[in-house]
Amino acid sequence: METDTHRARARAREVLLAAVRGLALAVAALPLSVLLFVLTLVSVALIPIGVGVVTTPPILNAVRTLADKRRELAAQWCEVRIPSAYRPVPERANPWARTYAMLRDPAVWRDVRWLQVDMTAGFVTALLPALLVFYPLEGLAVAAGLWRPLSEAGGYWYGFVHVTDQASAFGAGALALVLLPLAYRYAPSLLTAHFRLTRSVLGASQAELAERVQVLTETRKDAVDTSAAELRRIERDLHDGAQARLVAMGMDLGTIEMLLDKDPAKAKQLLAQTRQSSVEALAELRDLVRGIHPPVLAERGLGDAVRALALRLPLPTEVNVELAGRADAPVESAAYFAVSEVLTNAVKHSGADRIWIDLHHGEDKLRISVTDNGRGGAAIGAGSGLAGVERRLGTFDGVLAVSSPAGGPTMVTMEIPCALS
Repeated sequence: METDTHRARARAREVLLAAVRGLALAVAALPLSVLLFVLTLVSVALIPIGVGVVTTPPILNAVRTLADKRRELAAQWCEVRIPSAYRPVPERANPWARTYAMLRDPAVWRDVRWLQVDMTAGFVTALLPALLVFYPLEGLAVAAGLWRPLSEAGGYWYGFVHVTDQASAFGAGALALVLLPLAYRYAPSLLTAHFRLTRSVLGASQAELAERVQVLTETRKDAVDTSAAELRRIERDLHDGAQARLVAMGMDLGTIEMLLDKDPAKAKQLLAQTRQSSVEALAELRDLVRGIHPPVLAERGLGDAVRALALRLPLPTEVNVELAGRADAPVESAAYFAVSEVLTNAVKHSGADRIWIDLHHGEDKLRISVTDNGRGGAAIGAGSGLAGVERRLGTFDGVLAVSSPAGGPTMVTMEIPCALS
């Protein structure tokens, strides 16, 4: 008996929550959807004269924020999962490139279509649970005496019942009692139907999901190829460097052993050479380890590792770090070596006399920009090594953007989705 009572109370609470949540959605959805839809249309229309280039990205970001919030509520309230498949856009790309990239994203246009649905069918489906729950309560209130002030102006219609006196008010109450079980049964389902309608518009299509799988497959292949190339490099460096020196040291030690009694002076000279070879072998091993995973990166994090990297450059370099924690080790490693490659390119090819590095984290993304005041003209795939950086970042869903007009300056922006611990 207690179990049945507990279930009934839990169901009643669920029904009331569905009504309140649906009402809140309806009240918020209509003005926000209408406002953002109108702003989007006006902003896109103003792109040809340049104004829309500035206004479109923040407006589309606002639309995306509203859509993501609806996805979050769908999962929390009704366990309806709505996948998101936005294409990443570098935060610090120039306005034209950013606007163009966002308008090319099918998910952006899906958001705009959703605004139209949300202000019409979405508004109705969100409001229905509230109507189904609160309308019977109104009928019971009419039967309890609310009919008197309502009927002073010639009567009041509750559904199909014309309320003019207490008898007709009881009829309205009877109709409300019929509607209450319907509300008890269907109100939560109607709220779920609202989110399923949202999913049908906002959810990624099969083609987009297939494209996403293809991208992940390609980045995984790139990661495997990069790892294999890195292993071959390590093997080659060990074979040609430290291993060769260690073999030579072994031979020298054998010679020293034979000369100790016959020619101590010569043995002492070879011993000094062997000691120098051991120092050089140790230095090569340290360089090799630093190339695999720098100790400063493991011990002190990405910010200090990039600062140490900047200190070794032949150009004056300013480093600004705003990181409240540390990313996962693979992300830090990818970011470190990406920055290292970009800095190497800047030193070798840009003709710059100054470099600026900025690292910060926001909106669950690690953002890194490397700027130099060189001659410009850098481009991905132009033999600059940036294509390799792009592949390295792509393994982690990261993106690379390059702004390098002729005459400079050059800004390379990198973004990697991640959380800080």
